[in-house]
Amino acid sequence: MKKVALIGATGFVGSHLLQELLDRGYEVTALARSVEKIQIKNDKLKTIAVDVTNLGALTEVLKGNDIVLSAYNPGWTNPNIYNDFIKGSETIQQAVKEAGVKRYVVIGGAGSLYIDGKQIVDGADFPASIKPGATAARDYLNELRKETGLDWTMFSPAINMHQGIKTGRTGKYRLGTEEPVFDKDGESILSVEDLAVAVVDELENHKFPRQRFTAAY
Repeated sequence: MKKVALIGATGFVGSHLLQELLDRGYEVTALARSVEKIQIKNDKLKTIAVDVTNLGALTEVLKGNDIVLSAYNPGWTNPNIYNDFIKGSETIQQAVKEAGVKRYVVIGGAGSLYIDGKQIVDGADFPASIKPGATAARDYLNELRKETGLDWTMFSPAINMHQGIKTGRTGKYRLGTEEPVFDKDGESILSVEDLAVAVVDELENHKFPRQRFTAAY
């Protein structure tokens, strides 16, 4: 069974990724600033507190893993989220390379998806409160596309993927790449539990090497 280093394991998305990985029997090294928030007890789980902006420390803890899965987010209420997201993401990417890990899977944002040829984040009605973070995720995807040394994949969630979605884990979803996946009612929606299913499925199926993908019901 592959060993996965999960960055941002205590966040909204990261905590569900952690549960899905453990439920499938992966050996997981969960990384976060405050690992005491992780209440799960599992003999396949190791927790390590690390600052992702510390390249040397992060590189050391990533060594020996088969995949690095990053759900890094410096916080939607962080006034410096744009710069912190870019800096943190670039440091993680460099640490993955220096640690000798080839497979790098990143959770991005829905804002970089295209509707009618335009990225959602550039729309006039895009929420101002999350625009800096969404723009950072879009700009980092542009940087990631230049990466040739890693087998990378970025996942963009459905447009509606938040704590209010009570569908839970159905294990069902449909895949897309550059445009949102819409259901018969014109909604792009996915629970965080099924986001975790889609991402861990990609770890196993490897359908999207060096590209971005998305999923929704």
